Amino acid sequence: MLLKILQILLLTSVMTAGMLPEEKAQLRSQVIDMFKHGFGSYMKYAFPADELMPLSCKGRYRGSEPSRGDIDDALGNFSLTLVDSLDTLAVLGMFDEFECAVRQVVQHVSFDRDVIVSVFETNIRMIGGLLGGHISAKYINSRHPVRLSWYRDELLVLAHDLAIRLLPAFNTSSGLPLPRVNLRHGIDLTLSKSERERFTCTACAGTLILEWATLSRLTGNYLFEQYADRAMSYLWDRRHRQSNLMGTILNVHSGDWIVRESGIGAGIDSYYEYLFKAYVLLG
Repeated sequence: MLLKILQILLLTSVMTAGMLPEEKAQLRSQVIDMFKHGFGSYMKYAFPADELMPLSCKGRYRGSEPSRGDIDDALGNFSLTLVDSLDTLAVLGMFDEFECAVRQVVQHVSFDRDVIVSVFETNIRMIGGLLGGHISAKYINSRHPVRLSWYRDELLVLAHDLAIRLLPAFNTSSGLPLPRVNLRHGIDLTLSKSERERFTCTACAGTLILEWATLSRLTGNYLFEQYADRAMSYLWDRRHRQSNLMGTILNVHSGDWIVRESGIGAGIDSYYEYLFKAYVLLG
């Protein structure tokens, strides 16, 4: 995996090295224009919904549209697209839009909702988005004190609140998180007795350490990092001893593999990604 990443980085550097500065600038401008179109359309037609439905130009709210199955587990009626876009606004240098977006999140986003969400999706998109937005806000303010002078760590507070609401998912004998949790009620009888809630994918259980370790370091509450590290380490201990490969689906209570076949695609890819990134971030 590391070799593949290095190969991709090398290929990318070779391709861009052959470009003229004008070509790079044109591509950069196209990327920004594409993002502005997508984000601007969401804010105009869909906010504060989670997603923009591009054909009807309406917002998608959880429970108000026909169910799309598991894909809707990413939605929680918490302005998902807005939160997920915060750090991109900062990276692209759209500081006015970023500050406005932070205000919108602070004013409108709440997690006290009776809704069942995916632990995996909510972590990488909502907690990750809030933490990325918080770190960006602090950095921008440190370089430009006039910007975000009103900001008082509200995004970090929201990330902490959301992580607390996801913690009940870890109440398993293995320490692996259940795939879904109710943001208001935790793991209720419906979830705890559901047959499908016994099983999770490798990526779902092992893609937490970056956000939860960052949250722990920023808040001083190391409980989050401990839970995420325990889940990731448990998965590694379940690897095949000769090949070091992982399966893709396992029982969260017994730790038994349900699907032993390995791969690098959906259901396992981000586990490898987070192993590498956790090494870079945490050492």
